[in-house]
Amino acid sequence: MYSFFNRLFKKKIYEGQIVDLKERYRVSEQEAYDGVATVYYDIIRHADQVKVGTIDLRMTVEGDMYYYGHVGYNVLPAYRGNSYAYEACRVLFEIARGEFGMDELIITCSPENIASYMTLKRLNGELLELVEVPRNHKLYATGEKTKYIFRYKIDLN
Repeated sequence: MYSFFNRLFKKKIYEGQIVDLKERYRVSEQEAYDGVATVYYDIIRHADQVKVGTIDLRMTVEGDMYYYGHVGYNVLPAYRGNSYAYEACRVLFEIARGEFGMDELIITCSPENIASYMTLKRLNGELLELVEVPRNHKLYATGEKTKYIFRYKIDLN
């Protein structure tokens, strides 16, 4: 599907209007603790180049990864409430489609995480389900017992 690794790759910066994504590193399936190739980015505020959070793109959501989804993000507490997660996801959608040929992404959130839920709704995805996390899943052990599962069709036209 995509050529993922070249150990000598140049770290890229993907510009958005509000935030940029600066690639930090890539982890192959063989290197990842969960067996999922992942690209990690810093979320950088475009206006002044201040790091406001992180976001990652996972290349598969098969099996137990369905509950994690393709995308994970965290906005630093001092910068929350500025729509940076929303803006970062918009840039990440372009990367997923343009660089990795992905035409669909799954993003999840816990029902208690209202800010994340509002971000996912604003991104205009399809809410697939509110699902119970299996008791033997790592998320369940951390207290995450249910997840909203959203699907996003990526069309850059």
